[in-house]
Amino acid sequence: RTSLNLSKLPAPKRSTKGRISVSLSSRMETYNKNRGGFTFDLCQRNVKLANDKKLNLPKAMKTGTTIVGIVYKNGVVLAADTRATEGPIVADKNCEKIHKITEKMWCCGAGTAADTENITGLISSQLELHRLATGKDPRVVTALTRLKQRLFQYQGYISAALVLGGVDSEGGHIYTVWPHGSTDRLPYATMGSGSLAAMAIFESQYKDDMDMKEAMDLCDQAIQAGIWNDLGSGGNVDIMVIDKKTGPKMFRNYKKLNERTYRAPGFYKFPKGTTALAKEAKERMAKMTVKSMEVES
Repeated sequence: RTSLNLSKLPAPKRSTKGRISVSLSSRMETYNKNRGGFTFDLCQRNVKLANDKKLNLPKAMKTGTTIVGIVYKNGVVLAADTRATEGPIVADKNCEKIHKITEKMWCCGAGTAADTENITGLISSQLELHRLATGKDPRVVTALTRLKQRLFQYQGYISAALVLGGVDSEGGHIYTVWPHGSTDRLPYATMGSGSLAAMAIFESQYKDDMDMKEAMDLCDQAIQAGIWNDLGSGGNVDIMVIDKKTGPKMFRNYKKLNERTYRAPGFYKFPKGTTALAKEAKERMAKMTVKSMEVES
C-alpha cells in the first residue's frame, strides 16, 4: 500500500488579486498518480510468466492435526493425535505434538512442526530465565502473553496454532493461541484441521467439575473423532495430565488406533554376505586401534 506524497503536487499560483488559483485538473492528475491504494499489476505479470515460461508458482502446503484441551476439577488435560503430514504424504505416524514449556505448563501445537517446536522452545527458555530472575514460578498467563506477542510480531508467518494448558496459583487454565496472535480463554478448546469433529464431542458431553478419568476419556473421544473424520489427523492418541497435587503425567500412545495387523513373512530377511563390507570395515578399525595403542606406548 502506497502513501500520498504531497510534495509532488504542483505549487499553487497567485492571481493578480492575491487569491490562490490552482489548476484542478493538474492537481487531480498528480493526486491520482500518487494516492494510496492496492495495485494488481503483479497479478497480471505472474499469470503471464506462468503461461509463457510454464512456471509453477509456490503454493501453501496444507497441514493437518487435531489438538484439544480441557479444564477439570484439579487441573487440565491436553491431548493430540500423532500424524505429521507433508501435503498428501504421511511423513510420521507417531510424532509428538505436546511440548513442554515448564513442569506445570504444556502446549499442543498445530501447523508447521518446526514452527511449533521452536516457538514453544523459545518461550520455555524465556520463562526459565524469568523464574530464575524472580524466584517464583511463572503463571500461565505469562506464557500466553509471551507467545501471543511473539506471534503477532510475525503477522501469521510463524505457522503455529497452539492450545496452552497449565496449572498455577489461580488454578487450571486452557488458552488457544492463533498464528496471528489472537487468543481465547475457554474451559475446553480444540485446534487444527480436525477441530470441528473434536468440538462436536466437547459441546455434547462437557460438564463442569469433571474428575481426571472423565476428562481423559472425553479428550480421548475428541481426538478419535478428529482421527476418524479428518484425513490430516491420524496415528495414535497422546494425553498429558497436569494435576495440582500430583503434577504432570504423560500418557504417550494412550490409544493405538491404526496398528498394522499384517506383516509379510520373511519380508525383512537379507541373504548371507549382505554385511560383508561392514565386517571388513570393523576388522580394519580394530587394526587401526591396535596400531594407535602401540604408537602411544
